[in-house]
Amino acid sequence: MLVITVPYTLVWHLDFDNNYGWTKCGKCFNIKRQKELKQVTQGGSIGYNIKGKFYTLKRLKTHLKKIPSCYLI
Repeated sequence: MLVITVPYTLVWHLDFDNNYGWTKCGKCFNIKRQKELKQVTQGGSIGYNIKGKFYTLKRLKTHLKKIPSCYLI
């Protein structure tokens, strides 16, 4: 079996839930489960399902906070 590991650096996280983070390349990850979230469309809007609730990209951008550099590796 061949295993490939790709490191990602999280730059942003949500102000209302620290378990979700975004990378420099724009991928969203659930930090607790260590899984990538998929972008979904609902009613013509693009966004993510976070804790069972749909958030549009426009709504999420207002809740993104930069992770302090002291926590980045």
